[in-house]
Amino acid sequence: MQKVKDQRARSLKPTTIHGFAQCGDFSAFQKLLRGNPSLLNERNPVMAQTPLHVSAGYNSIEIVKFLLDWQGPEKVELEAKNMYGETPLHMAAKNGCNEAAKLLLGHGAFVESKANNGMTPLHLAVWHSLRAEDFSTVNTLLEYNADCSAEDNEGMTPLNHLSQGPGNEKLRDLLLRHLAEQRKRRAIEACSETKAKMEALENELSHIVGLHALKLQLRKWAKGMLLDERRRALGLRVGARRPPHMAFLGNPGTGKTMVARLLGKLLHMVGILPTDRVTEVQRTDLVGEFVGHTGPKTRRKIQEADGGILFIDEAYRLIPMQKSDDKDYGLEALEEIMSVMDSGKIVVIFAGYSEPMKRVISSNEGFCRRVTKFFHFDDFSSMDLAKILHIKMSNQAEDSLLHGFKLHNSCTVEAVAALIERETTEKQRKEMNGGIVDPMLVNARENLDLRIDFECVDPDSLLTITLEDLEAGIRLLTH
Repeated sequence: MQKVKDQRARSLKPTTIHGFAQCGDFSAFQKLLRGNPSLLNERNPVMAQTPLHVSAGYNSIEIVKFLLDWQGPEKVELEAKNMYGETPLHMAAKNGCNEAAKLLLGHGAFVESKANNGMTPLHLAVWHSLRAEDFSTVNTLLEYNADCSAEDNEGMTPLNHLSQGPGNEKLRDLLLRHLAEQRKRRAIEACSETKAKMEALENELSHIVGLHALKLQLRKWAKGMLLDERRRALGLRVGARRPPHMAFLGNPGTGKTMVARLLGKLLHMVGILPTDRVTEVQRTDLVGEFVGHTGPKTRRKIQEADGGILFIDEAYRLIPMQKSDDKDYGLEALEEIMSVMDSGKIVVIFAGYSEPMKRVISSNEGFCRRVTKFFHFDDFSSMDLAKILHIKMSNQAEDSLLHGFKLHNSCTVEAVAALIERETTEKQRKEMNGGIVDPMLVNARENLDLRIDFECVDPDSLLTITLEDLEAGIRLLTH
């Protein structure tokens, strides 16, 4: 009889790496792993759990520590997931293995890891606490700032899993206290981030001359959207803002494309758009030459702009000046664009001369419902153009022809404005606007090269554009 008992005892004794991890037989575990290091992250056949999963779930502290400190060529998989998507930290949390949880967290285990059902370790620790009336693992996770507002796949937070019955008050108070602290901390962090983002916006706006009404609207948008960020950081639920489709009305050179690029950065910065990409198109990019070509061509451009801004320059060219019996393909392109404007995946900006743009506005009854903001880009004055010139000279990219060059002290904003006023007509300024500045500066640099002697050794003179150079540059452009 005794022989039978001994045989039965030997048959129940674990022999696998997972069995030793479960029963906490450190000596046998250590010997087996050192003899066969390939077992370090071995998965068991039923639950697909590693030895770290099992030892953490059974609070086999010596084994957990041994695995975490393993010095072999292969490292233990701290975030390995079993068949339910649970990590070793999940296993420690669901079984109330506080010491194992501390070791895992101390070695960098991700406290917000989610299982297949969306539950975090804190969700599971709360479930264990309800059964065992032991909050120690919950406390440990909270010390590592586990998110009390994390939601599982059913939209349930750890707090939502607590019933209103007696016995849960201490656990509820604990979670509520930490939730309030987390919201306060997030609000402070969000406030700091908001200020930094507004400063970044103001820096971008400082590069825009004039357009005061537009800049005011951009500030309103930015502040509202950033405040929404703070509201969400406090756990408040606020409705999503609709994509702000727009129309930019004005003459060429008034900064419409530049402002569209700034808008891309702004809308991406505050989370309305996933990218800051601006896709610039004209009629030829959208409209085909034959029946059946326009739809696919337009859809390709819409797909290219997905997640960003679709900027349609000279948008009035999509609409024929005179009605005809044959359907113009531009109308088809416009209809394709209008069909995606309610999706929330793209922002569309229609740009063009003020008067011809009226054709676009009146061509589709849904236009004004979708395009809610109309911005008028006024023509630049001579003073505006002088300010633009100074801004461009102060912000030359390394690949720019004018990189490294500077203006002479005599080239004040006032002096440059007087020069532009004297050397251009009102008609020229209205037709070119900001388009005057770049070629004027390129011509000015060429004039500097022309007048500088090869024997000149003064570095300052070699890189300084004078008022004389600017005058020569604008005369080449306008006379």
